[in-house]
Amino acid sequence: MLAMKKQAMPGAGATTHAGGVVVRYRKRVAEFLVVTAHPEGEEWVLPKGHIDPGETARDAAAREVREESGASASIVRSLGVWGLGVCGESVQVEFFLMRLLAEGPGGEGRRRKWLTEEEAMRALGFPESRAVVGRAAVALQSMPAPE
Repeated sequence: MLAMKKQAMPGAGATTHAGGVVVRYRKRVAEFLVVTAHPEGEEWVLPKGHIDPGETARDAAAREVREESGASASIVRSLGVWGLGVCGESVQVEFFLMRLLAEGPGGEGRRRKWLTEEEAMRALGFPESRAVVGRAAVALQSMPAPE
């Protein structure tokens, strides 16, 4: 089970994981992508995972989003590095705000769904995940919504 800790301070350790807060717009309303933590699970999370050797955090975030959800997305900006506890291990996750490019078949047997900010805040079980979505929503306010 994933136990999250408070946000890490910059430079608190090497970034070990990367993830994405993927956004799309429906009728000019931002929707955020969430996936189940496990194929048989009911716990909704943001897509994220290990950074492979030789891979950048940006590349890992795009790969993890694609593998876990089937979505291709472009990175808009970093949302910061967050310290989390995963299976008793301390990890540093850099999350990126990403815009949906295309959707393909879901990956890794996980389910996905698109939620408004309010719906995502209710569905995501970890306060850090909600904080990352909140940070993404604030960033989106300074960007024009696609037509």
